[in-house]
Amino acid sequence: MISACILIRSSTGRYMDVVESLSKIPQVKNVFPVLGRWDVVADVEASDIEELTRIVRRIGRLGSVVFTETLMEMKGVEAHG
Repeated sequence: MISACILIRSSTGRYMDVVESLSKIPQVKNVFPVLGRWDVVADVEASDIEELTRIVRRIGRLGSVVFTETLMEMKGVEAHG
């Protein structure tokens, strides 16, 4: 399983359209608007790199999406706090 965080810049004022569209994609496990350079963050799980590529391309084709950056997660340490 591959996990990734996709940072999304939307058209001006259209971030909630992006959030709603992404919430319908099964591989998107969490999606939320943010303040700052990006407008939306999506946490995605894919079975392999090919599936992740398809998801990223699908997101990039959404009419309200201007730009994306994908951060593929490396092996981490579980935090307890």
